[in-house]
Amino acid sequence: MLSTITFAPGDIVKVYQKIQEGEKSRIQIFEGVVLAIRGRGENKSFTVQKMVGDIAVERIWPMLSPMIEKVEVKAHAKKRVRKAKLYNLQKPRPVVH
Repeated sequence: MLSTITFAPGDIVKVYQKIQEGEKSRIQIFEGVVLAIRGRGENKSFTVQKMVGDIAVERIWPMLSPMIEKVEVKAHAKKRVRKAKLYNLQKPRPVVH
């Protein structure tokens, strides 16, 4: 569970998440770019996007989730990020007719 935020949109982070499978539990790492941090107080959440091949995978976690072991900042943004929500990094979705 996170108590304070040490990252900002544009940073590359590793999210260590607890996975419960039956009676066993393990830690799974999700590494990607922070797209957004939303809400305030207990309602705060953050979105992380990673690329798996050509497919973008996004996960949204509540900040106070007990399933988060820790969040490690791997790298800060190279330039100063001027937006709070980096939805322009999302790939356009194909239009199906």
